[in-house]
Amino acid sequence: MSAVLKSDTLNIRLLEESDLPAVVKIEQASYRFPWSERIFLDCMAAGYRCRVVLSDGKVAGYCIVAYATCEVHILNICVGPEYRKGGCARQLIENEISKAVESNLREIYLEVRVSNMAAISLYKGLGFKKVGLRKDYYPAESGREDAYVYRLLLKSFVQGVSNLNLYV
Repeated sequence: MSAVLKSDTLNIRLLEESDLPAVVKIEQASYRFPWSERIFLDCMAAGYRCRVVLSDGKVAGYCIVAYATCEVHILNICVGPEYRKGGCARQLIENEISKAVESNLREIYLEVRVSNMAAISLYKGLGFKKVGLRKDYYPAESGREDAYVYRLLLKSFVQGVSNLNLYV
């Protein structure tokens, strides 16, 4: 069941250490092989873009992004089960698209489990294209699961970026 969001606008802000219990709870509720709190702390210490999306002041989801010379790599994006299908993931990704365009970066990459049809549908709807396959990328109950690699070329967004809500 997805939550009915009470506001038209979700708030996106920097992930703070005080958010980690909520982030880890979402991670554990969403994945059979979740990231640990230590991994999130390491991402913060490494200077990755770590953002949370808030709904009614509560952490509804998060996004962890690494920047390279000309590209962005979405490492982890997740929304709590009660907030799914409410626009949180879309806003997190649109926020990263806006920031990447503002930073004059060329492309965004991400991996997604081949079985994660909801995420694949979202990424395709945002213009991401499948560009590869990573064999045995994710741990799975019975061994490993493949991941699709998706890419979004940002040159197509330069004209339309003003339509996106930009958060910092």
